[in-house]
Order: sequence, then C-alpha cells, then structure tokens
Amino acid sequence: MLITFSILGAALVLFIWGRWRYDVVAFVCLTVGVLAGVVPFEDAYSGLGHPAVITVAAALVLSRGLRCSGLIDRLARGLTVFKQRPLLMMGALTVLAAILSAFMNNVAALALLMPLALQSGLPPAQILMPLSFGSILGGLTTLIGTPPNIIIGSYRAEAAGEPFGLFTFSPVGVPLAIVGVLYITFLGWRLIPKERRGQKPPQDLFEIANYVVEVKVPKGSISVGKEVEELEKMSEGEVMAVSLIRRRKRLPGAPRHEMLEEGDLLLMEADPGDLDKLMKAAGLELASRKEDDTEAASSNEMALIEAVIPRGARIEGRTCASLRLRSRYNTNLLAISREGRSIKTRLRKVKLRAGDVLLLQGESETLADTVASLDVFPLAERGLQLGKRRETFLPVAIFLGAIGVTAVGILPVEIAFGAAVAALVVFDVLTPRQVYETIDWPVIILLAFMIPIGQALQTTGGTQWIAGVIAQLGSAVHPIAVLAAIMIITMTLSDLMNNAATAVIMAPIATSLAAALNVNADPFLMATAIGASCAFLTPIGHQNNVLVMGPGGYQFGDYWRMGLPLEILIVVVSLPLLVMVWPL
Repeated sequence: MLITFSILGAALVLFIWGRWRYDVVAFVCLTVGVLAGVVPFEDAYSGLGHPAVITVAAALVLSRGLRCSGLIDRLARGLTVFKQRPLLMMGALTVLAAILSAFMNNVAALALLMPLALQSGLPPAQILMPLSFGSILGGLTTLIGTPPNIIIGSYRAEAAGEPFGLFTFSPVGVPLAIVGVLYITFLGWRLIPKERRGQKPPQDLFEIANYVVEVKVPKGSISVGKEVEELEKMSEGEVMAVSLIRRRKRLPGAPRHEMLEEGDLLLMEADPGDLDKLMKAAGLELASRKEDDTEAASSNEMALIEAVIPRGARIEGRTCASLRLRSRYNTNLLAISREGRSIKTRLRKVKLRAGDVLLLQGESETLADTVASLDVFPLAERGLQLGKRRETFLPVAIFLGAIGVTAVGILPVEIAFGAAVAALVVFDVLTPRQVYETIDWPVIILLAFMIPIGQALQTTGGTQWIAGVIAQLGSAVHPIAVLAAIMIITMTLSDLMNNAATAVIMAPIATSLAAALNVNADPFLMATAIGASCAFLTPIGHQNNVLVMGPGGYQFGDYWRMGLPLEILIVVVSLPLLVMVWPL
C-alpha cells in the first residue's frame, strides 16, 4: 500500500510539474508498479482492453465521422444571424458547444467552433473562454460526453455488476449545463480581466506584412547564379525564403534550389536585423512595393493558415528546426503567437508549447494534409479549404444507430461504438488511416496504463484506508457534507492533473467511502464524475482550456476568475440533485 501511495504521489507531482507528457508519466508509473510487485505481470497491460479505453477511442472516431457529415457546419453557419447581437452570439455559441459536446468529444467540438468564434466580431478573450467552458459543461450530460464519465460508467460495472447507461448522467448533467451556460453568458465573461476582453477583435492573429519583406536581386549582385539555399545558409538559418517571384510570376514549389537571376524578387521571412546583415553580405536591396506582400505570399498556389497546438500534439516540446517543415512538408513557419504575443525572432530555436498559435504557409493542395500531420487545429483559413467535406447524413445515421442500441440495452456501449467505427470504414466515410490519426493516443495510453495502478490501489487496501480516514473525519457530519468533500477534492485534483487520471484514482476511493458510510455508492460515483470533468481554475486542467489560451491571449491566472464561481455554483446545484436522483 505504501509503495502504491508513493507511485501515485510521484505521478501527481509529475502531472502538475508538466515536464513529461502525461502518457509518459503513466507509462513510467506502471513500469515501476510492475517492477515493485504491486501490479501483477499478467495485469500490466490489461488496461489496453478495458471497456473504458475502447469506448473513449471509438467515441473520438465517431466525432470525426460527425464532422464529415457537414451537419455541424450547417448548424454553426446558422449562428451568423446573431452576428449583430454580441450577447446572443456568445450565448448561441456556448449552447451549441454544450450540445455538441454531449455527443462528441468536447475537444473536437471546441476545435470546430473556434474559427467561427474568432470571426464573430467579439474580442477573442471575451468569447473563447466561455466557449471552452461551455464545451466542458456539455460533456457532463451523457456517458460519452467526456472520458471521466466513461471511466466512471465502466467502474460502476466492475463494482456493482451494471454500468451507468448512456443517459444516466442526464438528470444531473443537463441542469448543471443549463445553469452553467446561463452563468457564462450573463455574468461569467464579465469576470475576465478587462485588459484581455477589451482588446479589439483582429481580422487575423497575424499581419503578414510584419513578418515578410520583399527584396530584389539587383543588376551586378553577387547573388546572381547562386541557389536560394545558399543565401539562407549565409544567415545561419535565421532568414528564410518564403517565395520567389520572377517576371511577375511566382515560381511553383519551394524556391530553395532555384538559381537566382537578375531582377528576381524574394519574399524573405526574417528579423529586420538579420535581414539587414544578409542584404549587405549578399548584395540585395529592398524592392519597391509594386505588389502587396500578403497577396504574393498567398497566391493561388500558396495558402496561409493559423493553427493552434493542442496538448499532447506530436510537435509539442520540439523546436522549429527539428520539425524540418520545409524539407518534410514544403511548408514555411512564418510566425508564432504565445499567450497573445507574437514571437518574431529566432523561430528555429523556439520550443513549441501547447496553446501556441502557428502561422503556416504552404502549397494549397497539400497544406491541409500538413496541418493534420502536425496534429494541430486550424483557426483562421486564408484561402484554404481543409478538404471537401461530403454533405452526407450517413455518419449521423450510423451514430444515431449506435446511440439507439446502447440506450435500449441491446449492446454495451463499447461494442455498439466499435461496430459504428467499423461501419464508417466499410462505407468509406473514413479511411483506416484517418481512424488511427483521429484517436488521441496519449489519452488512450494514459487510461490504459493508469487503470492497473488504480486497481493496485484497491487490491493493496489503499482505497479502504483512505475511505476509512475520510469516513472517520466525517463521522460527525451528514453524508452530504462528505459527498461535497469528494466532489471538491476531485475538482481540485482535476484542475492540477489530467481529468481522466483523476477519475481512475478517485472512483475506487468514492466507492469505498460510500461502503464505509453504509450509503448508496451511485451519488458518490456521480460526484466523482462531475468533479473530474469540471476543471475551470487553470489552463492545464482540461485540454480545451489550453487550446484557447494562445488565441485568447489569456494568462495562467485568468481562468480562476471566471472558473471559481462556476465550480462553486456546480457544487451548490449538483448536491441536492444527486441525492434526489440517487438517494443516499
């Protein structure tokens, strides 16, 4: 038991520290647990086949299928009628985010609506945090709305022999979502610092003219006859050629290996100081602005896109140089925005973080695939269509079929959703590659490797010991007070570490505590599910909060201003509902 406590304590510290990605932390903790003997060898990787893990993976794929239907795009476009009514626009976007999050992954729902929110005319800081919180609230309403609900539902099957149903969460989750959305729309956004929400909404997060300069190869220049790549090497990689224009036409493809001719125009991305040194060394001069830099940089063949890095993305923690965007993807990184402030210099050496917004330029035909390969979410598209979404209701029909057979109890959710994923592939809605790309593998690994650790906490007697201590401390108060304590503790942990890991750890503790108090375990499990999902105090508690941090220009301390009253409101509203729906 002490070994298990030590492993979990170390995991908590590492989760909060954030130096290692959470799936790596889970893998290390599982390995230590196996070597220490608290997790049996045969159970080490049993979590990979756990129903909760399968359900989470399948739900992510079904969310991708719904996006392909075009239905959600139609719903989002319908909100443009509120563009002249800012408060209604905010409320409508938040409500739509909550509704979508009830039936699809809330990260995917947020990613779908962020571009629309940024084009709504509202300041990004005023709309993006409410949108994030609304998508989190929507996940409370159904079993598939958020990974903690799926984990709690599966754990209930192990503890009581029957899982929570698809809409078992709705009697409490729906009122909470309604109350939360009303708070966000009419009061919550006003608690965001004025210096953030008072900013005027920019048309784009970046102005290309601030990053790209047009230079000319004059007559007699020593650069004539040299490859563009040679110029870049002269600047030690600090200056990058974005495009080459020859006789008023942009040459297709990357210009790195083109031989320079007299009169060529180069669009160079660089810090002014570095560019000045290169121009003197290479015999270049500033060109007269006969054509706009932005138009040249985003001609018919080229496209620009702004994209945000989600937590756990494959490029998180890497430097721009190590990505080799130009050689691998024929794509240029023009700028980075972090917490609303642009990083204009030394981009090659910048280590990318979750929440950073990237300005990318590349070929129109391939940039959409590049965005998917980099594992980033598009925000503002400049002349770029990210793939033609087929207007088909087949994915919706498949999804509704899976929901139906689950709701009436014909099939368990993991089987129904697995069959739905197979149908999406068979009917060519998604390719096998898209299925694998859609699954958030860090979350899957986290769940699969934390589940055996959670089971070890139970088998070693740790959950019973913790429950006994809490029950003894709470013996002088009503069980509802203990129920509130469980929810608040879970909320606090979820604000500091991954919410799925919080649910894995707290579910057996909640069940054991209910047994120690000799009361019904269901309200305690539900309180755990609500607490694990409601991470509103920090940007690290939920991936959606990280996603909006950069585009909204938020700082770490901005979240609790709107989030703390919301968490208090959720505790106050949910407790009477819990004991009314599931009597103690």
